Amino acid sequence: MIIFINEFIIKIIGHKKAQTLSTTEFDHLIDAQLESIRPQNLEGHVMIINVLPPTINRLFSIIKTEKLSHLQSITLISENKEATELLIKSQYKVLKAAGGVVTNNFGQILMMYRLKKWDLPKGKLDKGESSKVAAIREVEEECNVKAKLGEKICTTFHTYTYKNEDILKQTKWYAMELLNDSKMKPQVEEDIEKLEWMNKSQVKAALINSYSSIRYVLKKYYDK
Repeated sequence: MIIFINEFIIKIIGHKKAQTLSTTEFDHLIDAQLESIRPQNLEGHVMIINVLPPTINRLFSIIKTEKLSHLQSITLISENKEATELLIKSQYKVLKAAGGVVTNNFGQILMMYRLKKWDLPKGKLDKGESSKVAAIREVEEECNVKAKLGEKICTTFHTYTYKNEDILKQTKWYAMELLNDSKMKPQVEEDIEKLEWMNKSQVKAALINSYSSIRYVLKKYYDK
C-alpha cells in the first residue's frame, strides 16, 4: 500500500519484504520502540521500524498538524501489514473511485488538462456501483469517448481535506482500449480544459506538471 499525501508518500511494508531493503536508502531510521517520532526527524526518506498502533496515531497526528516541507517518503515496517493499513484508513473518511488509462490504435494515451495539471479520467463510485463500471462511466462522462475495459493496473490512495474532513480516496485504475473518439470533448463542468492524445515522450513531458499518484499509475502501466 502506498499513500500519496501532499508532496510525499507513505509505504507500508511487511517484515519479509523489508529484508530486501537497505537502510542506506534512507536519510533517517526510527525505531518506534526506542524513540518517539518527532517532526524534526521527518525529513528526506524515512524508515520507521517496529510500528505499532501508538506509532500510527502519533505519526498521523504530526502529519495533520505540522508542515513537513522537507519530507519525501516514509516507509513503515510492520509485523502486521494488514492491521496497520486498516488503522491508517481509520484516520480518514475513505472514498472509493475508479479511472482509466485509455490508449488508441497508435499507442497514444488520453491525457486531460484540469486545474492547471495534466491528469487522467477518474471519479467516485456511485452507490452500489462496481469499480469496473465506474471506470468506464467516468471516462465516457469526462472525455465523451467510448472505451473497452482491460486489465487492472493498480490501486492508488491519496489524501485531501474537504469541508474540514480528512479524506482518503482509494482509486482503482484500469487499462482501456479506445472504441470511438469521434465526439471527444472535455467535460467543462468538471473543470477539464482540454484533452490530448499523447505518445510516450509527450506523456513523459506532461508528467512534469502532474501529480505523484498519476506518475505512479503511468509507470505501472508502462512497466506491465
